[in-house]
Amino acid sequence: MFDALVLARMQFAANISFHILFPTITIALAWMLFYFRWMHIRTNKTSWLTAYKFWIKIFALSFALGVVSGITMSFQFGTNWPGFMNTVGNVAGPLLAYEVLSAFFMEATFLGIMFFGMNRVKPHWHLLSCFMVAFGTTLSAFWIMTLSAWMHTPAGHILIDGVVHVRNWWEVIFNPSMPYRLIHMLMASALTMAFLLLGIAAYQWRLGYRGEDVKITLSSALTVACIFAMAQVVSGDLLGLNTLKHQPQKIAAMEGVWETQEGAPLLLFALPDEDSRTNHFEIGIPNMASLILTHDLNGEIKGLNDFEKHPPVAPVFWSFRIMVGIGMLMLFMSFVTAYYWFRYNKLPTKFSKILVLMTFSGWIATLAGWYVTEIGRQPYLVEGILLTADAASAIASPAIATTFVTYLSLYAVLIIAYIATVFYLARKHVVQARQLKCSEQSSLSGSQKEKAIFS
Repeated sequence: MFDALVLARMQFAANISFHILFPTITIALAWMLFYFRWMHIRTNKTSWLTAYKFWIKIFALSFALGVVSGITMSFQFGTNWPGFMNTVGNVAGPLLAYEVLSAFFMEATFLGIMFFGMNRVKPHWHLLSCFMVAFGTTLSAFWIMTLSAWMHTPAGHILIDGVVHVRNWWEVIFNPSMPYRLIHMLMASALTMAFLLLGIAAYQWRLGYRGEDVKITLSSALTVACIFAMAQVVSGDLLGLNTLKHQPQKIAAMEGVWETQEGAPLLLFALPDEDSRTNHFEIGIPNMASLILTHDLNGEIKGLNDFEKHPPVAPVFWSFRIMVGIGMLMLFMSFVTAYYWFRYNKLPTKFSKILVLMTFSGWIATLAGWYVTEIGRQPYLVEGILLTADAASAIASPAIATTFVTYLSLYAVLIIAYIATVFYLARKHVVQARQLKCSEQSSLSGSQKEKAIFS
């Protein structure tokens, strides 16, 4: 039987894991919808509008689930983690309020126009609404990542009787890790969105649909994937250097380094053992971890044994490798598929199969990266200020266990329903496109119909 603290952590992890899936899509998808709408207005080609109308359905579904799950998650600050707001509420409260007042209200204001106003307002006003929704999603990410980053690298505050008070809001907001974490998250969203588009477009392609809207979706998504897959490598390197400076114990857990050493190997595989404080079955590349993290083959990396408090090693170690592995697969598939698509204007069957399987690969990479970040901060809830155990409520284990199981059951149903709905919408779009084409051809004269069939 898990104790109350472990159950509370598991419950919050389940809530935030479910919630983060949907903003990871909507942040970047909002900008892609803006691009589709802008291209339609600019070129007057119906294919851009068709793509926009299809993907706005998935955006609406994702946005709704993100909002609902975010509200549920925020309740836990009061139910399971009262010590969090009691200690750092002077920072967390205003940052969350800024997100609601500046970002969420903006999105809510313009969403109605974006969803239902296309035929009720002029095109440039509708385009503006698309831009404001996209800007709002990004602004929302800015405030949330600011709070998350501050919890890792707190700055601009003073402690008075164990309570955090703000000394300098500029330093709070632009704390040492905020720019790196924000950029890394936005790029993760771009890649998650790109592979969602690629997977669904490849699925429609495999159904035999060759509409122009699918082609422009493939082209746009491949361009985004290639650009941001490369950029994410650079972003990850910069974030790693920042983490090495401010949270070296997290880096030690990520790399499975127990003793401080120079020229640390990059472990491709190992089984960390916290009881014996060593690794079993190590397979590594000599000096490579030091080269990546310090840009020096013989650079020093502090080991876990040098820290009085450090995160649980195995979850951080393996989550990091899952994140990097999925990222490398995304990078490879982006460039190989783009080569065939842009050079030969075709999507090979084997690539289309893989892309369909990778439709939600961005979710896996994002969750793995999020676990590296958040588990890697343990045992602190706010680095160096508030221990996780000190923030937990006194709710009994059975009560938390009941709600935890309820959450998991509900989330499992919602995830399955969401994925099934996305693929259902993709199939429905193909059926409707074929019906429209048949209807158009039946209205043509004999010579026109023959020309349309053989064109």
